[in-house]
Amino acid sequence: MPEAGASRYSPGSLLMTQSRMTPAMTLLSHPTKPFSTSTSFSCASHQSTSTSLPSNLDPSLKSETQTDTGADPTDRYAAGLRLNKEWAAQTAREHPDLFPTLASGQTPQILWIGCSDSRCPETTFLGLKPGDVFVHRNIANVLHPGDLSSSAVIEYAVQYLRVSHVVVCGHTSCGGVAAAMGNKNLGILDPWLLPLRQLRERNLELLQSMTPEDAAVKLAELNVREGLNIVKQKGVVLNAIRERGLQLHGLVYDVGSGVLSELDTQDSEEVIRARLTAFQTE
Repeated sequence: MPEAGASRYSPGSLLMTQSRMTPAMTLLSHPTKPFSTSTSFSCASHQSTSTSLPSNLDPSLKSETQTDTGADPTDRYAAGLRLNKEWAAQTAREHPDLFPTLASGQTPQILWIGCSDSRCPETTFLGLKPGDVFVHRNIANVLHPGDLSSSAVIEYAVQYLRVSHVVVCGHTSCGGVAAAMGNKNLGILDPWLLPLRQLRERNLELLQSMTPEDAAVKLAELNVREGLNIVKQKGVVLNAIRERGLQLHGLVYDVGSGVLSELDTQDSEEVIRARLTAFQTE
């Protein structure tokens, strides 16, 4: 599918539709409207502006948190440690076999390649449980062909865990996309975001014909498609598609609604033949 084609994603089930071949930092320095590309990109650590603990926190736990000597009631790390015990106990009651099963090993069906953005917790918005999703996340869900980290994750998940689905997921209001749509010097982030800038260059006319908001969404979509192309170039993935029907999916997550949309990522027979000729290994 040409990169510059019109967006064709629509809400759909993650596991129902398949392709034939088929920022761990806060990326914006202050709150922005969804899809905004005008806000400066910041590496500063995020500080929550909330002044109260989560509303679903057990009353006795809230009291303990607030009365601990020197404890900051707005500290999410401290609250998380306390809430973890409550979560673990509740999960064990509801799913008594889960933790003993996980202690003996993992058998995830999904490899998820997504963004480090704190608003995109894949297991949560998929409604799944620990052990269901093997995860690789980085700033702006960028895949570099020579990146050892993502390559090792893909090979381990496909060859050894034998996942059934590989997902590349982008999202709206992505700070990495916003940065690539701008022209500020970002230091060490510049080489990481280079593939996004290259996509912007190759699709400049299309992106400039859109509003900034729509252009940011389109670049996020193009980035997902490019990531899938890189995944499909790996011999271990091509072998798994041929031998056991591994499925690949491209998704975009709307942080403003919590809804996933699936892209049409089917390839033509000509593209598939060319890819197999160039990248299939024995």
